[in-house]
Amino acid sequence: MSKKQKKMLIRIIVALVVFIVCEIAEKLIHLNGVWDTVVKAAMFAVPYLMAGYDVLLKAIKNISKGHVFDENFLMAVATVGAYGTGEFGEAAAVMLFYQVGEWFQKYAVNRSRASITDLMNIMPEYANIEKNGQIVQIEPETVAIGDIIIVQPGEKVPLDGTVIEGETFVDTAALTGESVPRKLSVGDEVLSGVINQNGVIRVKVSKEFDDSTVSKILELVENASTRKAQYEQFITRFAKYYTPIVCFLALAVAIIPPIFVGEFGKWFHRALIFLVVSCPCALVISIPLSFFSGIGGASKAGILVKGSNYLELLGKAKIAVFDKTGTLTKGVFKVVETCANGISEDDLLELAAYGEYYSNHPIAASIKAAYKGTVQIDHLDGYEEISGMGIKVLKDGKEVLVGNKKLLDSRKISMAGAKQPSKVGTVLFVAENGAYKGCITIADEIKDGVKDAIASIKKCGIDNVVMLTGDKKEVADSVAKELGIDTVCAELMPGDKVDKVEQLLREKDEDSTLIFTGDGINDAPVLMRADVGIAMGAMGQDAAIEAADIVLIDDDPGKIAVAYAIARKTVRIVQQNIVFALAVKIIVMVLGALGFANMWAAVFADVGVAFLAIINATRALKP
Repeated sequence: MSKKQKKMLIRIIVALVVFIVCEIAEKLIHLNGVWDTVVKAAMFAVPYLMAGYDVLLKAIKNISKGHVFDENFLMAVATVGAYGTGEFGEAAAVMLFYQVGEWFQKYAVNRSRASITDLMNIMPEYANIEKNGQIVQIEPETVAIGDIIIVQPGEKVPLDGTVIEGETFVDTAALTGESVPRKLSVGDEVLSGVINQNGVIRVKVSKEFDDSTVSKILELVENASTRKAQYEQFITRFAKYYTPIVCFLALAVAIIPPIFVGEFGKWFHRALIFLVVSCPCALVISIPLSFFSGIGGASKAGILVKGSNYLELLGKAKIAVFDKTGTLTKGVFKVVETCANGISEDDLLELAAYGEYYSNHPIAASIKAAYKGTVQIDHLDGYEEISGMGIKVLKDGKEVLVGNKKLLDSRKISMAGAKQPSKVGTVLFVAENGAYKGCITIADEIKDGVKDAIASIKKCGIDNVVMLTGDKKEVADSVAKELGIDTVCAELMPGDKVDKVEQLLREKDEDSTLIFTGDGINDAPVLMRADVGIAMGAMGQDAAIEAADIVLIDDDPGKIAVAYAIARKTVRIVQQNIVFALAVKIIVMVLGALGFANMWAAVFADVGVAFLAIINATRALKP
């Protein structure tokens, strides 16, 4: 609690005590004629001014600037009006409990903002370097790329880099939301903002401070408030017209009925109720706070949302499009099956490894990784790549072919009677001196948690999960079947992915949105074209961060479902607050006009509703 809040609380408590004393005194004092009114007016003026002098001063100040329809003006007119009709106790009570509500309201807002600030408290204060055998603390901004920094137990890693000495566990919760510590050893990449837990490590800096992970995260979160959701824009426009309209209705209630039925005092009092209810602060404060809390809760889970508009759009999504390689799969090929023909599986892998030795293709890397032996280069000769088919090489003078079926067909090599592959993937056929020796199936591994993530977003409301890939249709269909994907678009060229997303955008319902998730590599055009572009594990890729609307700090596909759930929850909270606030205000205004609601009900419809809406808004902080 701030000093200002403490002072205000003391002022409210003292005013409340004085008000209670005045209420008791009112029951005991019975003077004749005008003196009874004068004494009671003077008596209740004390708690009234103690509680509300600042409201009256702000109202006068704002009127002088032309800002008429604000909450200070409305409360001043309503309470002064009540005073003018002889309702001294009611005027003091309304002002007092308005201030009580305002205090709780500001306290709730400050608590929620402080919670969000704590979530993002990842900015390192210093970096350690070694100078003349001593560890010296310097500003992280002064460290250059290539410098060596020392991170001791309990300290935040100040800059991105590579561990060159030492071993430790780091707490990544502030960045990724993961509670399980991650082990670091020599050669591992480390991101700024994580906390070193036990060992001393030396890190070679790879990025300047302004380009570090922690700086980019804070920049994204700080700029998020500039991109407002449609709900926020609506409330801004709504408040501009709502308050003046209700004020004119209050004026009409005060003037028109007395013309026909008389009793001006009664109708004037009812008009004051309208004025108190007319303040739109429940909506003006709670709706931006809901989105702010949603973005803060997402940040806690390692999900960076660039603006409340993207959170709102994500909550409306009905189509989820995924790039396959690197997003749904690891992008790392692996040998999943070998079908040898007349030789052992080890000998088959040896022939393939010799054939692929000079290739830098990912498939070649998987073959060489599966082969446990060592390729003797002096046994190789005559390496030749055959375009669109494969590779030819001489091993110990024998011709070895490694490639697709077209390569073997072009040499009229028969595979009759040989064992056929049973697993789906990219199949490499191997032949030696014109004889078929077998085939090897290579496939990309599916990431852990992808199947559960897709099932989760379907439960949340996604109607169509689409996978885009350049792979062959049979490979894509196999992955889609395993993951529960609805629509497969296979054998796409890089440019075809944008066209496919544009087609899906044209075909979708107007009130729904499309999200695209990629790993950030070569996905920038599609990320920008989708309603919401999500880059997964892209903190090291500037182009992906620039193009994406939402950035997942780590490579966990489960975060996609978490992001979607947070967005849906935030939008639901906003809708609840709008319906609740407007419903209560309209009901109290109608009851007030008919004489069934008093000033206490009006105060609840204003401050009470605002407080409850703010408490509801802070629920978005929890993912």
